[in-house]
Amino acid sequence: MSRPKNQNYKCHGSSKGKEREGEWDFYWCDVSWLRENFDHTYMDDHVRINHFRNHYELTRKNYMVKNLKRFRRQLEREAGKLEAAKCDFFPKTFEMPCEYHLFVEEFRKHPGITWIMKPVARSQGKGIFLFRRLKDIMDWRKGTAGKKFASLEAQPARAPTATVNPSGTHDTRSSDDQKDELPVENYVAQRYIENPYLIGGRKFDLRVYVLVMSYLPLRAWLYRDGFARFSNTRFTLTSIDDQYVHLTNVAVQKTSPDYHPKKGCKWMLQRFRQYLASKHSPQAVEALFSEIDNIFIKSLQSVQKVIISDKHCFELYGYDILIDQDLKPWLLEVNASPSLTASSQEDYELKTCLLEDTLHVVDMEARLTGKEKRVGGFDLMWNDGPVSREEGAPDLPGMGNFVTNTHLGCVNDRKNQLQQLFRSLQVQKKASS
Repeated sequence: MSRPKNQNYKCHGSSKGKEREGEWDFYWCDVSWLRENFDHTYMDDHVRINHFRNHYELTRKNYMVKNLKRFRRQLEREAGKLEAAKCDFFPKTFEMPCEYHLFVEEFRKHPGITWIMKPVARSQGKGIFLFRRLKDIMDWRKGTAGKKFASLEAQPARAPTATVNPSGTHDTRSSDDQKDELPVENYVAQRYIENPYLIGGRKFDLRVYVLVMSYLPLRAWLYRDGFARFSNTRFTLTSIDDQYVHLTNVAVQKTSPDYHPKKGCKWMLQRFRQYLASKHSPQAVEALFSEIDNIFIKSLQSVQKVIISDKHCFELYGYDILIDQDLKPWLLEVNASPSLTASSQEDYELKTCLLEDTLHVVDMEARLTGKEKRVGGFDLMWNDGPVSREEGAPDLPGMGNFVTNTHLGCVNDRKNQLQQLFRSLQVQKKASS
């Protein structure tokens, strides 16, 4: 199943000053279309589009880290160090080349550790490499970027700057899919997690789906299904140049000589959770998934005040989470256009259901009441505050045995739930008419 690319459904949106593309009510667009057309498009109240205007505040690696660092400082000022520590779920990160001097200072404090370089706005593992020597990043890019690094080494350190537009957010000209147009490609240098949790000796990360319907107020849904993506090659730190060891992206792994196209390299999250339950105590597994929930909420809160919360917009994010040997989860990145291409029948079914349930939550037919805590495979985890798992319970943490309404990796009986939900809605509609 291919990702819906520039798919438009019958719609009441139209582009100003451009050739008319037809009317539509719902647009599943690429971020490139959004950048070029959003500001020139008139949309009726009911029209929906699948990206927020400046989605890149969370989905571009350097902006994500800047916003998380700023939010952590804010929490420390307003709520203390204990609350701020809840944001300690991303590795030490520096933007290159503008934070090169700060990076060198940190690098020299910890000689011998492994770092990973990532282009800030590429995907599918492109441009990523590991290194342990400063010489490696100087050799990484000759020409323009190399000269830039050389000139930075010759200059005194100064505070990094960021381009900000009049709305107070970062300049859209640096959005996800403009990377190749930049004269000097920005990267992030990040401490590599050297002790990942291994299954069968192999490294993996988790892909989890979060649907945001609004930022003001913040209203977010968590999908029950997702998957663990495995590397094909056993993990070792002795060969940091082997991408099949260190990168779990399917786009990378499927080029491996021993990749099996039918088996793929994925586990569904239910299988992964069952595996953990067989190896660790129920309390340890619950604590891990609670910390993963915290990553979703804190990362969304970090951009809540900078994302333009347009009523026409929603966003289906693909979160990439790594777990280390201590069962600590780490946020690697957030994707604005998570791949909907299937690598197996199981993967196809997951993504088909994910899209169907996304459309149910977006609710173009206006069937929902707005009070639902579950729609298909989606559970409402935040509605201007945490949502209680118990029906009828107050959504106030600290009241009794409050449990957040999240079921990541649990049974997803979505078909039965949807039948019951829509049957109940029909009864309510008949009773009120």
